[in-house]
Amino acid sequence: MTSIPVGARVSLRTRRWPTAVVGMLAAALVLSGCSAAEPAEETMVPQDLALTIGALVPESGSLEKFGPAVSAAIALAAQDVNDADANLTVTVETRDSGDSTGTTAEDAVTELLAARATVIIGGLSDGVSKKVVDKITAAGVVEISPANNSPDFSSYDDSMLYWRTSPSCALQGTVLGDEMADRVEGSIAILAEDVLCGPPLPRAVSEAFQRGGGDVIVDERIDEAAAGLDDQIAEAIAAEPDAVAILGTAKAEKIAQAFIAAGYSGDQLFFSGLSLGERGSGFAAGSLTGSIVTQPGLDFSTISDFTDRLLEINPGLTDFSYAAESYDAVILASLAALASQKTTGKEIASKLQEVSGGAGSGEVATTFADAAAIILSGDTVDYDGVSGPITLSDNGDPQGAIIGVYEYGSDNVYTRID
Repeated sequence: MTSIPVGARVSLRTRRWPTAVVGMLAAALVLSGCSAAEPAEETMVPQDLALTIGALVPESGSLEKFGPAVSAAIALAAQDVNDADANLTVTVETRDSGDSTGTTAEDAVTELLAARATVIIGGLSDGVSKKVVDKITAAGVVEISPANNSPDFSSYDDSMLYWRTSPSCALQGTVLGDEMADRVEGSIAILAEDVLCGPPLPRAVSEAFQRGGGDVIVDERIDEAAAGLDDQIAEAIAAEPDAVAILGTAKAEKIAQAFIAAGYSGDQLFFSGLSLGERGSGFAAGSLTGSIVTQPGLDFSTISDFTDRLLEINPGLTDFSYAAESYDAVILASLAALASQKTTGKEIASKLQEVSGGAGSGEVATTFADAAAIILSGDTVDYDGVSGPITLSDNGDPQGAIIGVYEYGSDNVYTRID
């Protein structure tokens, strides 16, 4: 269990709005030629709402390095909601999600449901979410993932309670495959962890690379237990591909280290999404130089105001992966609660598409305070977040996506190049 950093557990009780006068109905008989009085419009009477949000954050396991930024972003979003004086108080309860091994995530969800969370942000990995989504949605609770990218969730039977602010991985695979086709002449190997995305990701990489004229000579799937991984790596190296696409999280570093030890240089290594993170801290200096990574989301340098605010919460942050998507998940849930004037999961879910701009024709706002003011005035809002226009579809997916291309430098830190 983790206590939320300063600012996230703020529990401000905002002032109650004055009760509005509801229009009276005309009730008298009228003479011929006379018209009945028009009923006055009903004015929204906001309630004081209290929303408990659960956060499934990796504080252990293979995704632990991404946890601090996600925690800080969720804390910052809760702080912004509570500071907006919009008759909504958000409390955050955080639990360790671990990774897709063990029962850490399931135990965490049990605790969050006991804490009466009606929205849960997370998990980060597809494997974690697949282990807990049924339990969450069966309880009538909304799950919003800031990082899940498996196409499986687009058609999942979730009673419209599962949503995400990160796009399907198939698009990311196409971008990576195109990038490899531009940079690699000859053949490639693909080593993909099943729990990262499943078949659509490596399939998209393969199809894009072959469209560019290259050959895929190794295409291996790594199961969750990584049984036989050493043999798979050895066989891939023995095939002598000109480059390798490493699609995974838990075993990405091990695979990359093996190829480097076999004489591969950084510019022959390609990664997707949650692999090594912004800093390849486990590698010898310069060994990742030229390695390419594709990852959903904006260029961090364009959201420096946001990342500076995260650093105020946690000055030790060095990797901001999935922070913007986590922040936006909290804001969307809060706006949906405000729009529905309810804090139950099903009522929040019923408004998520609307407040994201995926339904209706709302007025665009880019902060919670501005968006809340629009809702409280009786109008519809279209929240465009830190991660960009979200525009949720009927199946809970963002309808557009920004896929960034990053390159590692000699310091083993990547920078965005496209």
